[in-house]
Amino acid sequence: MQRRHLLLAALAGRAAPAWAHHGWGGFDQDRPLYLQGTARKVAWKNPHVELDVETPAGLALPADLPRRAVPPQSAGVDASHVLANTRLPTRQDRVWHVELAPLTRMQAWQVPELHDGDRVEVIGYTSNGEKGEPVLRAEYLFVGGKAYGLRSSPA
Repeated sequence: MQRRHLLLAALAGRAAPAWAHHGWGGFDQDRPLYLQGTARKVAWKNPHVELDVETPAGLALPADLPRRAVPPQSAGVDASHVLANTRLPTRQDRVWHVELAPLTRMQAWQVPELHDGDRVEVIGYTSNGEKGEPVLRAEYLFVGGKAYGLRSSPA
């Protein structure tokens, strides 16, 4: 009987979706991408906040992007390089799945809770060559006229 329970537990663990938090290794950090649009399917939860961004037709880089103010924690590290090298995605997807920071970091930054319909701008990274699903891992989030550096803590 004990073996049956072990087998069932092992099978259940295999069938369960992989919800584990993952790192940055699968993302092309040499190629920051810009998205702007409307938040959809916002999930304000752990292991990180997620949402879909529905982009408009004719998405364009804002002229002021390289000069935008970012939090001091990232400004001295690589912010100017990231902002100056940000480009638009080459793929034509109108909806991108965006992974933000863990909920605790979002709360530490005092990012206002996002809701479906909110306007957002994101700079982040996708897979090498933009292959696979349209997924972006966020480096910076711009909402309500404020920038949040999602890979650093505010302190």
